[in-house]
Amino acid sequence: MQIIKEVCVDSLEDAIKAEKNGANRIELCGRLDLDGLTPSRDLIKKAFSVLNIPIRVMIRPKHPSFEYSEDEINIMINDIEFCKSLGLDGVVFGCLDENHNFKMEQINRLSEIAKPLNVIIHKAIDSTNSVIDSLSLISNNSNINGVLTSGGERFAINAVETLKKMLVLVPDRFEIIMAGGITFENFDKLHSITNGKFYHGKKIINTK
Repeated sequence: MQIIKEVCVDSLEDAIKAEKNGANRIELCGRLDLDGLTPSRDLIKKAFSVLNIPIRVMIRPKHPSFEYSEDEINIMINDIEFCKSLGLDGVVFGCLDENHNFKMEQINRLSEIAKPLNVIIHKAIDSTNSVIDSLSLISNNSNINGVLTSGGERFAINAVETLKKMLVLVPDRFEIIMAGGITFENFDKLHSITNGKFYHGKKIINTK
């Protein structure tokens, strides 16, 4: 089984460095200091023109809330359409309601528009009241291909039992992408416990 290591970056330099050092995939963001926002179109185009590995783009117009107005949803749709026009591998987004649960009406709408791109729901799931209940909502939508999660904790290593449960609850086509404090230094330990396939982090690849 191939293990996929996805590196989140917010600059072209870091994207190139990650690919050169063995990253399998890039999550392209703006402002990683704000946990990732939608990157500039210039950065998206440049990364797409020089990288050979798949690129997934964060679609997140603001920080820190995951609650979006209709105007903000329209901005997200516009950015998704741009990613579709380039033929990127996928987009990454998530929408919550005022009760910290998935706003499925918005998620379903965006995921339908995003096709045929891969659609990943980001760590907004870790802010919901139950990651397990939230997982069942999104894994039942055939337009959604996976979720980025630390199992409801800040760090994946603190949620290994939840993550193992999540791995068995989803269909084979659905990616559970583990994230949250995963580095090249602690990767082997986490993988030996969870035996997952998809992992994500800023420092998951040693780029020194």
